[in-house]
Amino acid sequence: MKTLGATLENVTGGRVAIRLPPGDALGQQHGYLHGGALISVLDSACGYAALSVAPDDHEVLTAELKVNLLAPASGAIVARGRVVRAGRTISVCQGDAYDAEDQDKHLATMLATMAVVPVK
Repeated sequence: MKTLGATLENVTGGRVAIRLPPGDALGQQHGYLHGGALISVLDSACGYAALSVAPDDHEVLTAELKVNLLAPASGAIVARGRVVRAGRTISVCQGDAYDAEDQDKHLATMLATMAVVPVK
C-alpha cells in the first residue's frame, strides 16, 4: 500500500477503510485510475478486515477474488472491506470502492475468500 500511496483510514472489528489519493502514476491511457490499482486497494481492505478478526497467531492470504468494476475513477477513492463470515480456515469478505468526494459514486465491488493460516 505504501507503493500506491494508500493510507489506512479506519479499522474496527471486521471492517477496514483505505484511502487512495489521486495520482498520474496509477493512471491508465484514458486518464482514469488503473483497474489493477483499484483492485489492489480493495484486496487489501478485505484482507485487513479478515486479519482484524483472525486469531493472533494467524495471518490471512487471498485465496480467491471476483471484482466488478462499475465506473471509472478519476480522483481519490475509499475502499471499504468487511467480513461477511469469519471461519477457522477461510473468511469471506466483501469490498466496495467509492469516489472519496462523491460517496454515491460506487466504483467497484469485490467478493473475496481469505485463507486463514498460522504464522510461520
